[in-house]
Amino acid sequence: MRIAQIVNDNELFKKLNNNVWEFRTPHNKTKYRLFAFWDKTDKTETVVISTHGIEKKTAKTPKNEIEKTERIMKQYFEAKK
Repeated sequence: MRIAQIVNDNELFKKLNNNVWEFRTPHNKTKYRLFAFWDKTDKTETVVISTHGIEKKTAKTPKNEIEKTERIMKQYFEAKK
């Protein structure tokens, strides 16, 4: 994740739709995916919220994982009000 702070690399941090991002990292020959969204409500700081992760075995991101991130994001912003 520290590398993603410094370098804009689509192999590390990829936008999946308007709200959901995927942080991709290999570890011990296994590919892990962390799903995240951005909270830009503060005008001076942006926070990246990671919702959950999976061990990814296929090239395509499962739709239900994106939907799960969107549900968690909605709950997050509703609780923040």
